[in-house]
Amino acid sequence: MLTKRPTIIDVARHAGVSKSTVSLVLQNSPLVKTSTKRHVEASMAALNYVYNRSAAKLRSAGTELVGLVINDLRNPFFTEFAASAQMAFARKGFATVIANTDEDSGVQAKVIESMIEHGVSAILVSPAYGERDALHQIERAGVPALQVLRKVDFRTDLFPFASLDYETGGTLATRHLIDLSARNIAFVGGLADRKITLERMTGYEAVLANASRQALHFPGRPSRAFGREMALAFADRHPDIDAAVCFSDLVALGMHAGFAEAGVTLGRDFRLVGFDDIEEASLVYPALSSVRCNIAEFGEQAAETMLAWIVDGIRPPEEKRSPVQLVARQSSTGKPVIRP
Repeated sequence: MLTKRPTIIDVARHAGVSKSTVSLVLQNSPLVKTSTKRHVEASMAALNYVYNRSAAKLRSAGTELVGLVINDLRNPFFTEFAASAQMAFARKGFATVIANTDEDSGVQAKVIESMIEHGVSAILVSPAYGERDALHQIERAGVPALQVLRKVDFRTDLFPFASLDYETGGTLATRHLIDLSARNIAFVGGLADRKITLERMTGYEAVLANASRQALHFPGRPSRAFGREMALAFADRHPDIDAAVCFSDLVALGMHAGFAEAGVTLGRDFRLVGFDDIEEASLVYPALSSVRCNIAEFGEQAAETMLAWIVDGIRPPEEKRSPVQLVARQSSTGKPVIRP
């Protein structure tokens, strides 16, 4: 009776590592730690696995691929993340396939399926909101995947999650405005039913509650157009609101333009803080105060975390949040930034 020949997937399961790690061992890659290599080789021996080098050459030219699935590459925040992650992978010899889903879960399903068909070793995904089982294709394929910035699948034992400490960001921004004697502080932007909005609002609401003040949320799409619309509305109909924490810098930059149109002076008539600290925040005039998330560093760290997983078998923690900080500029303080 013939028995099934062991495959690279069988070796990976036996060794408790990813398929790509076994592949790297077979290629004698210097990216794999000696201890990991010996562990994988022991599993090969235990299973009597024989490497079919001819078939392997037909399957691949030897380049390891990683998939990057991004919800909105039009947003500079996510663009910076993708670029930093891609460069970190490239430095380790991994090619990157990048797909923009444009916040469409249907498009996301198609690009993930295509990436799996093309044999990606792993997937970094900043997911679009949609079905609860949005990552079921990845689960079925057994491809290592790290959720970043957004958590749509709560099985972090299967899909670890890495993001930023948004709650602290909201706390820092709101305390900053209170310290500047702001009386009525609004939170502007962010769709009301989204977890990411609630995360960014949590610190804001806690600080106001502690100061016995009312939270004022004006939900909306995180866009410049919405921000401009809200600035014009505040100037016309809400003169009592004298400060705002914005869901994102895009919303804040829209408000920045709207207030200029309405003749409102930022840092004096109205105090404004954005969220993300994209490059443009420091370049506009007056310069925009913002919660710095250091997305470039975060992208690099996410890539390094994934490389440690697929190359060395070091599984990421189920959840990790990177620190943020407030960068105070003229839009809230009223003090010009002294440039070198």
